[in-house]
Amino acid sequence: MRASHFPALAALAASAMLSACATTPPAPKDFSALTAEKPRSILVVPALNNTVDVRAPDFFVSTISRPFAERGYYVFPANMVKRVLEADGLSDAGLVHSVDSRKVGAAFGCDTVLYVTIQRWDSKYVVLATQTTVKFDYVLKSCKTNAVLWNNSQELVYSPQANNNSGNPLAALIAQAIISAMEKGAPNFMPLTTQANALAAGDPVNGLPQGPYFTTK
Repeated sequence: MRASHFPALAALAASAMLSACATTPPAPKDFSALTAEKPRSILVVPALNNTVDVRAPDFFVSTISRPFAERGYYVFPANMVKRVLEADGLSDAGLVHSVDSRKVGAAFGCDTVLYVTIQRWDSKYVVLATQTTVKFDYVLKSCKTNAVLWNNSQELVYSPQANNNSGNPLAALIAQAIISAMEKGAPNFMPLTTQANALAAGDPVNGLPQGPYFTTK
């Protein structure tokens, strides 16, 4: 192969790499089933925990109701629902998630049921850096048909970085080590979870459409 061909090949390879890296924005969801049913209320059942942190569902439950209420729906208090289900012998989230949403609707008088699965809830420490990750899958089902009316997924990552303007590399390294150790000792789960729920409910493209009680702030 002649050397004169190399620039053209390099340009072609670069173009291919750029094409491979390009991502297509997600297509807007189909809200026709949700719009047709016009639900007014949402009942949030206990989250299904697919992580090793047994505390995740208890922390999560305190953050889930508000963002969906702000979209204009009556949201049954999640903690109250959890206690009622436990009193009825449904303390296992896996069992609750397997129950037909029509039965849940008949028991509580709700229009829809929101099932959330916690897929990630972890904090990893790697070479003076801590990365905290949460990931949740959301599925809203009809209490009339048990059909899925809406779904979403959110994954957020937080990795704190030290701000050091002294120009001293050693000082910056020590500061980063301290900040990473603090994040490892007390991971930033709650702010991440609150943000993830807000994005899931309120995203302008694939968030939950406005409900009958929606009001502008």
